[in-house]
Amino acid sequence: MDSIVITMDNHAPKPRKPGRPLSFDRQAALQQAMLTFWRHGYETTSISDLTAAMGVTAPSIYTAFGDKKRLFLEAMHLYAGSSDDLQKSLDQAATARGAASTILISAAQAFTGATTPRGCLLASATASGSQESADVRKAVADVRRDIMVRLQARIDRDISAGVLPDTTSAAALAALVVAVIQGMSALARDGVDRESLVKLASCALDGWPVSRRA
Repeated sequence: MDSIVITMDNHAPKPRKPGRPLSFDRQAALQQAMLTFWRHGYETTSISDLTAAMGVTAPSIYTAFGDKKRLFLEAMHLYAGSSDDLQKSLDQAATARGAASTILISAAQAFTGATTPRGCLLASATASGSQESADVRKAVADVRRDIMVRLQARIDRDISAGVLPDTTSAAALAALVVAVIQGMSALARDGVDRESLVKLASCALDGWPVSRRA
């Protein structure tokens, strides 16, 4: 699955304790849980919703995943992919602007998939602000924060190399990319098509600074 966000290893769900073998395909069930959380959000998704989507019983969910929160965190990791993959993409990009462009275009594609819910799972999962989802909101915020930190480091490399002006704020540019991603998610949910989101991504990068060094 195309993905534009990354996981935080310190939030990885705890492994299931050894016991009776599962009577269902755990990975397939997790995939359905991910789509359900993506479509409805964390709080409004009930255990009944999950059992219906995953094709398992509630006790099976608790046995395989622990509880709803741990199930969501594992589904979030499935959605987000590997932090190593993002870092590799950032390191291999010719410039930080190129890396940002790839991230934004990937977001436009992921948010408008033909067989997946529209928008970003992370944005839809934490739309409400009750105490119940406080831990989930923190986990999602940590993912976004890590994206910004890694992208900021890549931008700093370009500043040091003279690709970007010395006056460039790496933190502000990195935050801009993440903010645009969140806005694209909202627009995708409103029905904005992929082509329009790709154009939006291009416009967002039009103001990317350019070094005046020879």
